[in-house]
Amino acid sequence: MLKSQLVCLSPHSYLIPTVKEADKVVKKALYVVAGIDTDGYKEILGFWLARQESASFWVNVLNDLKARGVEDILVVVSDELKGIQEAVRSVYPMSDHQKCLVHKVRNSLKKVKYKDRKRVASALRSIYMSSTQPQAKENFERFKREYQAEYPQVVKDWERDLEEILTFYKYPYEIRRMLATTNFVESINSKIRKVIYGKRIFPTDEALLKVCYGVVMDLEEKWKKPLRDWERIYAQVIILFEGRL
Repeated sequence: MLKSQLVCLSPHSYLIPTVKEADKVVKKALYVVAGIDTDGYKEILGFWLARQESASFWVNVLNDLKARGVEDILVVVSDELKGIQEAVRSVYPMSDHQKCLVHKVRNSLKKVKYKDRKRVASALRSIYMSSTQPQAKENFERFKREYQAEYPQVVKDWERDLEEILTFYKYPYEIRRMLATTNFVESINSKIRKVIYGKRIFPTDEALLKVCYGVVMDLEEKWKKPLRDWERIYAQVIILFEGRL
């Protein structure tokens, strides 16, 4: 059984291994879900393979986690995965959702002309680096006025997701810092990528997942200490999420 993961759930899908399936060779997305437990320790909760993501896919993933002991999730941090918001609301309705800032900015800049990227990136940074949420919203309105005509899709994307982009402002600095970085998940992906891309084709899904499991065991052997300043973070989490711990 998994320990109850009550702080952060981070699903990402930047690993695309090649697997044999019904005499064909196909590419699948490998989703890695990682969390931080109530003692402040990192843990990989599982791997899932899919050729197409959807709300129903994520409902199955989250129900699997619940069946294995994940009683509650306080904050879900994810990139723009299809259907994940609806799935989280249906399985863990009390969870907050934070859109990954790194991937949000990265995806936005793909829609910007190369010569303008530095300027637009600086304007976006002024939103999520603001000292308060009201200031962040004010800076977004300034961004909207400046770039509405030139990059309407980027403005529309940020306006649509603004509340979930700025979720982290509900929390004190130590928790904001934890939510704002992708280092945790990116380090996991890096380790797995080295292994799965060294083998061109896996004969079955099970063979791929066994390799991933070996990487997990190696990583968790190295995660012997809780997160830095965990006692201070946990004391604030208890207050912010009263009655859920």
